[in-house]
Amino acid sequence: MGFRRELADAVPENRVRFVGHPEHVHEVPHLVHMVMGRGHLRVDGESITLEPRTSVLLAPLVPHSLELDEHSIALGPFLSHRASPVERVRRLGVVPEITHLMLARLAAQPYTDEQVAPFTDGLEEILAHLHTDEFAAPLPVHPTARQIAAAATGTADTLASLCAGAGISTRQVQRLFLAETGLSFHRWRTRRRLNRAIRSLRGGSSAEGAARAAGYSGRGSLLRALSRETGVPVELLRDDPLGHLVHARRPAPV
Repeated sequence: MGFRRELADAVPENRVRFVGHPEHVHEVPHLVHMVMGRGHLRVDGESITLEPRTSVLLAPLVPHSLELDEHSIALGPFLSHRASPVERVRRLGVVPEITHLMLARLAAQPYTDEQVAPFTDGLEEILAHLHTDEFAAPLPVHPTARQIAAAATGTADTLASLCAGAGISTRQVQRLFLAETGLSFHRWRTRRRLNRAIRSLRGGSSAEGAARAAGYSGRGSLLRALSRETGVPVELLRDDPLGHLVHARRPAPV
């Protein structure tokens, strides 16, 4: 363990990282990408297990630590503030475009700022595309409702269960969501999950992989949810979900 800490200290700032690290923060957004093996990211009191090729994007000043299993490699490039996610922690899952870029960076081993810049620019371009939400689902303002919102996106727990844990009634939360987001809690959570699935699709994931990343039981469940939200028939979405979503957004000809 001491050797790993010494190795971490010896790696220059611009080089990729091969070892875990104790809790710390960064002034800028930070991507944690698992190349191989398994990692355990501790953030906001929660342990997130990172499987190969998965990524997590952290906002600036979010305390976190990373522990790697033996023979594991994780990369942690720093980004500019324009890449900051709305959430403190955004689980990206497997995004093939990020995987390809990280492997290229691992092979190139950039050292100077000039060598690092093309990889950072490419990564931020991918993230900008992923960040664009298909469906509006703003966070509520009320602190307890926002706490429930943060938990709701990544779990299948019922609203009643989430409210019981937060010490608030379901009726009050429903009122807060409708007043502050314009959406019922159920529709708000559906939109958030659909946005996560669409980000995965944009990153090159299969419909099945995108469904799993967003908490759906499979491709069929995801396509049915997309159909209900957009009005596009499932039969069309099955062939080309992203293409038909773009078509559905276009205004009707005058």
